[in-house]
Amino acid sequence: MSDAAIPTTAPPTPTLGEAFKYWLKLGFISFGGPAGQISMMHQELVERRRWISEHRYLHALNYCMLLPGPEAIQLAIYISWLMHGVRGAIVAGVMFFLPAFVLLSLLAGVYLNFGNVPAVQGIFYGIKPAVVAVVLFAAWRIGSRSIKNETLFAIALLAFVGILFFGIDFPWIVLAAAVLGAIGGKLLPAKFKAGGGHGASNQAYGPAIIDDDTPPPAHAKFTWGKLAWVVVVFVAIWAAAMLVLRGTTTLYDMGDFFTKAAFLTLGGAYAVLPYVYQNAVEHFGWITGPQMMDGLALGETTPGPLIMIVTWVGYLGGVTKSVLADPVAAGLAGATVATFFTFLPSFFFIIAGGPLVEATRGELKFTAPLTAITAAVVGVIVNLAVFFAWHTFWPQATAAAPFSGPFDAIPVVIAIACFVALWKYKADIMRVIGACALFGLGYSAFL
Repeated sequence: MSDAAIPTTAPPTPTLGEAFKYWLKLGFISFGGPAGQISMMHQELVERRRWISEHRYLHALNYCMLLPGPEAIQLAIYISWLMHGVRGAIVAGVMFFLPAFVLLSLLAGVYLNFGNVPAVQGIFYGIKPAVVAVVLFAAWRIGSRSIKNETLFAIALLAFVGILFFGIDFPWIVLAAAVLGAIGGKLLPAKFKAGGGHGASNQAYGPAIIDDDTPPPAHAKFTWGKLAWVVVVFVAIWAAAMLVLRGTTTLYDMGDFFTKAAFLTLGGAYAVLPYVYQNAVEHFGWITGPQMMDGLALGETTPGPLIMIVTWVGYLGGVTKSVLADPVAAGLAGATVATFFTFLPSFFFIIAGGPLVEATRGELKFTAPLTAITAAVVGVIVNLAVFFAWHTFWPQATAAAPFSGPFDAIPVVIAIACFVALWKYKADIMRVIGACALFGLGYSAFL
């Protein structure tokens, strides 16, 4: 933008209704994972609409990056909360995931009813190896940014070995990494310095509604009393919801589990997927391994945060465990419970912590424990790729006989091609999965 084109006055503050239209639109077009969603919001809210300045946007983003949970939706909640209070936070958060919730619930119902149709099976035959490549690429992408020395590499390796060979639960791996990081940060501080950051842009877009020097609105001012009240309200909401579910064991277990998962989503959705897999597939038996892979593939190609795969897990789990007599109602009940308890903490983190962040505005850095956790997350994600590859390359294998049945070489070729496309040629994930779906459909037609 040239100096002559830079506006000199801030735009008018949008009404909550006007903001609602934008957040709903974002919910329908928020493809590309958190990086794409964050970039999309920056272009629209910082550059075009000038609702928030570059500095304030990055300040909010740095806070959201430190939180458990999906950072893109938390950033949307934060900006809307800053502009319109609690009502704005609810509008932005719900509109961000609602389109994905409806779409994934619909797809889950279609999947359960028509999943055995040859054409559908062919599509999933093509996209499963693409999922293996996508997960492995996520591990490489996170690892290349976060594992800067042999100490962090050792933590990643220990996490991989611990979860793959010893079946250690994900929460214990997170706790162990945090302890190692806390100790290492004191003994070897240079090894646990977080690398990178988002970096401030020197581009000017003109005055913003929430500008660098705009004081926090009344609802965003921090007091200990306000913090205590917010904690009480959210605990009451959570407890009331859990109380309603006590009559249905499966839904109660879902509420309890997805609450824990929400607080463990450090490092993004890929980091918590192994924990979801471990419990949804192996412990509770809500879905199968192949169904989890199919859900991840669909999650990659639908709008909204990737963690929306919990909607898929909840829907299939509700049907599998027959939580209600009608399968559609059972699926929707499971999907609603899984989604509600996954995202409730995200609203809590922003509404409770936002005022403190605004009161202490300054650069927020990753701590040594979080650096160690991020390294461990890389090992955990590689383990997830191994799980998915095993199910794809040996489709008839079982836990008792891990390499039984024929080895399928075609998915291996597809997975390698997809990884090269993502890594070397920076191909769009949705296009890669779409191409694999078309290949699988064509391949099934000639069988």
